[in-house]
Amino acid sequence: MAEVIAMLEELRSITPLTAEAAAARFAAQEWTPGGKIRDGVETSWDKGSVGGWIQSFEAGAVSVSFFVWIRDVDESGYFDDVEAVYEEGEQMLADFLPEIEGSPLAGHLIEAEVSEADRDEFIKLRKWTLGGRILTAGVIQHDTDLPVMATVVLEDPGAA
Repeated sequence: MAEVIAMLEELRSITPLTAEAAAARFAAQEWTPGGKIRDGVETSWDKGSVGGWIQSFEAGAVSVSFFVWIRDVDESGYFDDVEAVYEEGEQMLADFLPEIEGSPLAGHLIEAEVSEADRDEFIKLRKWTLGGRILTAGVIQHDTDLPVMATVVLEDPGAA
């Protein structure tokens, strides 16, 4: 989690946050590129057991996601006990939330309201504003045959 907090500190100071600037910070912090280039920018990064992903959207919006825990589906293509996997993910979230809340970022975080869309997307989450950006830590599963992940996501809405 220390790698994620260090990157969030780096990204917090970038104005405006762009995919190019985020990629430069990943490289400077010695993350390993994953070879997924989009619009000339490396978008996939790894360091230790943590993965990072940069996404760009219309109107300059940028999202930088970190996957700090991943539990892949069973051989069947699903989970035999999905509730147990969700609980495992929720425990991972509970374990790393104090690291975020005790980090140098803590003085800049303001608790944000969790929307209905957030509740639909995440199994469990915490959400803050960080300057004009949104920082979300949560457990997510995008589809029943995809992994359950504990993630930290920094979103800059851009001009939107």
